Amino acid sequence: MRSLIDILDLSMEEIDELIATACDIIDNPDKYAESCKRKKLATLFFEPSTRTRLSFEAAMLELGGSVIGFSAANNSSAAKGESVADTVKTISCYADIIAMRHPKEGAALVAAQNASIPVINAGDGGHCHPTQTLTDLLTIYREKGRLTDLTVGLCGDLKFGRTVHSLINALSRYTGIHIVLISPEELKLPSYIKKDVLQKKGIPYTQTTDLEAAIPTLDILYMTRVQRERFFNEEDYLRLKDSYILDPKKLETAKPDLCIMHPLPRVNEISVAVDDDPRACYFKQVLCGKYARMALILKLLKEASV
Repeated sequence: MRSLIDILDLSMEEIDELIATACDIIDNPDKYAESCKRKKLATLFFEPSTRTRLSFEAAMLELGGSVIGFSAANNSSAAKGESVADTVKTISCYADIIAMRHPKEGAALVAAQNASIPVINAGDGGHCHPTQTLTDLLTIYREKGRLTDLTVGLCGDLKFGRTVHSLINALSRYTGIHIVLISPEELKLPSYIKKDVLQKKGIPYTQTTDLEAAIPTLDILYMTRVQRERFFNEEDYLRLKDSYILDPKKLETAKPDLCIMHPLPRVNEISVAVDDDPRACYFKQVLCGKYARMALILKLLKEASV
């Protein structure tokens, strides 16, 4: 039995296999319509979510399975003090696979160690978000036709952004990747990621606070919101929340085939005027999330049944 807690739990070959499966699902949906018949996914969301929770549920339903679960901690026995370990032991009696989001780093690992069915980490605090990373990789592949030889700009909250941390880990395995880190000084990428991933693997990277200066060089621009829920100080959040706002004027110097991504939800960091730009890929990214999760559910359930 196998779980997915971190994107590094998957080899490059497995990521390529998942992308190939997701592309096949996109091209041949009927082929997969009953792949998970009589299987149940439990969505355990201790933290609010729209896209991740609903895309997991849509993924399982489109595979012919069913869904149980809860969408907030106060709708579960966690409100009574039940531990994550006891919750997943209980859910293992009812379901075949779990997708769990939790505000505490490491909660997904605890869940995987105590469940008797596969656990998918749907985000644990500021740590990582592996299925968002699969979504991002699938989107890049669908838009660019490759995962190599790309200049990728990551903009906004690079300190607390778990999607950014996971994506850097994934992209660092591919050749010809150059990372551009765009953030306020207070929200810079943690030094341990620079040291343990970028520097250790020899990935060239640059750091800047200037989005407009960086834009012309980019193949991918990955925008993120400044996350109010990760701040201890409301003053700091209000000071930093509008650090970067992408609008049509800033895109005048961008490449014609730039791919603009965002894990969503957005607040102010991408103007709605950008939505009609053919380079805006963030809603395509949302759809890719469903297909990436369908591929992952298939893989983990197949491995669990062997």
